[in-house]
Amino acid sequence: MYRKDRTEKLKSNIRYLIKSRGETQLSLCNASGLTRTTIYNILEGRVVNVQQSTVRKISDFFGVSYHEIETVDFEAREVIESTISLHGNMNPAAVPVIRESLLLQNLDKRIGELAVSHPLTYYFGSARNLIAVLLESDIAGKNEAGNLLIISKGGVHGAGEKLVCHKLTKKLNIVSEPSFELDGFYVIGAVIEERFNG
Repeated sequence: MYRKDRTEKLKSNIRYLIKSRGETQLSLCNASGLTRTTIYNILEGRVVNVQQSTVRKISDFFGVSYHEIETVDFEAREVIESTISLHGNMNPAAVPVIRESLLLQNLDKRIGELAVSHPLTYYFGSARNLIAVLLESDIAGKNEAGNLLIISKGGVHGAGEKLVCHKLTKKLNIVSEPSFELDGFYVIGAVIEERFNG
């Protein structure tokens, strides 16, 4: 019965996601590499135990969680989420503000420890391990002294800009090229927000 419940949830989510995302069964098949027969059989309830590789291809196509597509009612969740103001109703994250000159000596401290020993700012969004760096000198062509950078501490993987510190000169820099040579630098983390004259 457990497997059948997951298949029913998968079936209703596929129907909802096709409709809500402006897709078709054909576009799902073409992009995921699944056959029309496979999708048809799932949607018509002819398959009770869908292969996990098939579930993964479907969830990847829609950009949703592999686990959630079989367990969460996406339509109900999105109706609830659409009635919530992203900024007005989200609990803000308290972010410790660390002056540039104190940054390196505080890198190894836990966020909770920094939050009680430094002033705080707030970030509205989904993130963790956040620190705010108050610049005391300019970063050439990027930021000026007084700007505040919200950093996902240790966020070194993926696209986007990274805040780094030169090991010898202790000067901060922002790099975005994945090929940037990081041997002579400490990677502080990923820049997720810039606040000018913070």
